[in-house]
Amino acid sequence: MRQKRLLYRCVELGESYRISFYGCKNCQNSVTMRIYVSEMRINCAGESGNVYRVLIVDDEKVERTGLRLLLGKMDQKFEITEAVNGKEALEWLSCNRADILVTDIRMPFVDGLELVEQAARLYPDMKAMIFSGYGEFEYARRAMRFGVEEYILKPVNPTEFQNAIKKILRVLEESKQEKSRKQTEGSLFKEYILNAIFNGTDAAELEKRAAGIYPMDFLDSYRRLMLLEVSGDFFENKSGQLLGGLKIAGLNADYLNVSPQQGILLFKSESDEWKETARRVLEILEEFGGKDAKCYVAVSSSLKNRSQLAERCRETELLMENRFYGLDSHIFMAEYDVECADDVQLDDSTLIKQIRQDVRTKDMLSLSEHVDRLFHNYRQNVGFSQIYVKFVFSSLLKVLYEAIPGKNDRNLNEEMEMLYRTADIDEIRRIIEKNIQLLEQETQTDSGNIHQEVEEVKHYINTHYGEEISIEMLAERVFLAPSYLSTIFKKETGQNLSKFIKVCRMEKAREMLEGTKDKIVSISEKVGYPNVSYFCQSFREYYGMTPQKYRDQGENAEQDAEQDEEAVALG
Repeated sequence: MRQKRLLYRCVELGESYRISFYGCKNCQNSVTMRIYVSEMRINCAGESGNVYRVLIVDDEKVERTGLRLLLGKMDQKFEITEAVNGKEALEWLSCNRADILVTDIRMPFVDGLELVEQAARLYPDMKAMIFSGYGEFEYARRAMRFGVEEYILKPVNPTEFQNAIKKILRVLEESKQEKSRKQTEGSLFKEYILNAIFNGTDAAELEKRAAGIYPMDFLDSYRRLMLLEVSGDFFENKSGQLLGGLKIAGLNADYLNVSPQQGILLFKSESDEWKETARRVLEILEEFGGKDAKCYVAVSSSLKNRSQLAERCRETELLMENRFYGLDSHIFMAEYDVECADDVQLDDSTLIKQIRQDVRTKDMLSLSEHVDRLFHNYRQNVGFSQIYVKFVFSSLLKVLYEAIPGKNDRNLNEEMEMLYRTADIDEIRRIIEKNIQLLEQETQTDSGNIHQEVEEVKHYINTHYGEEISIEMLAERVFLAPSYLSTIFKKETGQNLSKFIKVCRMEKAREMLEGTKDKIVSISEKVGYPNVSYFCQSFREYYGMTPQKYRDQGENAEQDAEQDEEAVALG
C-alpha cells in the first residue's frame, strides 16, 4: 500500500522548492523534483484565505458540538479547533493562530472576557465573538472594549449565529484586501524611490515627494549593494528565478530592476564574508543564465545611512566597468582584505592592468580611483620593503609617461631617480599625481572629438529606441571599442549607456500614453520591450505607477480641465 504525505503551506511567487515523492513504506527509492513558482499563488489549509481558522471555547461539549455543526452547514470552509476553557485556549494560541475566536464567558481558570483580552494582545487582527447566557450591559460593554465583533445570547439562534459569522468574514476579507492594497502601494512606492535615487534624483526632492505618503526610513536599513550583470535579457525573463534561487540559498535581499542586463540587490545585514556571498550569487546567475551567459557581480563598500546610496550605486557602476579589462575574475569588490604579500602582488598586477586601460581610454575618473586603491594597499599593509613599493609605483610612472606627449626617456629617468630617493609614500604620491594632472590636461584637447561621438550615439538611441540596442553595436557604429565608448559616454553625460537607453524608452512610452490611443502592448513593442510584462514592471519602477494608471490619470485630468472650461464659458 502506498504511503501518502501531504505538506500544507503557502507558496510564494518567485520561490523554488524541492519536493520528494516517496514510494511504498519499505521502499528506499524516491524521486526529487525542483519546481519554480512563477505565475500563481496557492492558498492551502491552515492559512487565512479560502479556509478560515476558528477556535471554539466552551466548557460544555454539547455547545461546542452545536457550534461546529452550524459552521459546517455554511457555504464556507473552516478549520475548527476546540478548547474546553480559556486557559487551554491560550496555550493553543501561544503557538497557533486563529482568524475567529468564538467563546463563552463563564468558564473555569480563565473566563471568556480575559481570554479575549489576552488573545487580542497576541493577534490584534483576530476577530472575536462572545456567546453567553448573561445579557448584562457590563459584560457587553467590556466585550466591546476588547474589540469583540459580536455578542450573542444563549440559547444560540442558528440564523443569528450564521449571520454574525458572515459579518465577521466580510470584515476579515475587507481587512485582508486593505492590507494587500497598502502592501502593494508601499512596494510600488519603495521601488519608485529606489529607482529615482539610482537615476540621480536629488534625495531632498524625494523626501518632499514622499512626505505623508510613505516613510523613507527603509532606506537607512540597507548595508551593502550588489550590482549584477548578465549578458542577454536575463533580468527581463529570469528575475523571478534569480529571486527563487537566492531564497533557497538563504540570501535575503531586496531586488531592483535596472535594465534587461542589470539588476541590484540591497542587503539589510552586514557580513564578514561578502566575497563568499558574491560567489554564491554568481553561481545562481550562472545556473539560470546558461553556459553561454557572461555573469558579473560588483559589491559596494558598506553603507551607514541613506545619504550614501547614490554614491554606492556609482561605486558599483565603476567596479562593473572592470569587466571590459578581460580579467579572469567575475567578482569586483570595493573592499577586500589582504592576507599575504602574494595577494597584494596579484592585486597590483590587476590594478596596473586596469590603469593601463584607463590611460589608453583617457578615463581620468577611473584612473584616479584605481591609483587611489593602489596607494590604499600599501597604507594598509606595512610588511613590504621600500624597494618593492617604489618598484610598483615606478611601473605606474612609466605607464603615465608613455601617454604624455613631449615626455622623453631623460625626463622619465630623472623622475624615476626622484621617486627612488623619496622618504615616504606621500612623496611618491605627489610625483604620481603631478603626472596624472599633466595627462588630464592633454585629454582636454580631445574633448571635441569625444563630444561628437557621444552625440552620434545619443542621436541613434533617440531615433532607434524601438529596436534592439547593445553597447557592442553602438561602439561599432562610431568605430570605438565598447569599453572606451562606455567610458566616454559616462564621462560626457553622467549616465551609463544602459541607463540612458532606459530613460529614453520610458520618456517615449510616457509621450505615447499621453498622446495616442495605442494599446499598452503596442506601446511596449514600439519602445523596444517585446515582453509587455517587463515593460510594465520597468515603467512602474520608473514613474511609480503602471502604464494604465498613468494613462487613466491623464484622461481624468483632461476631463476635469474640459469641465472647468465649460463652467467658465457658462459663467
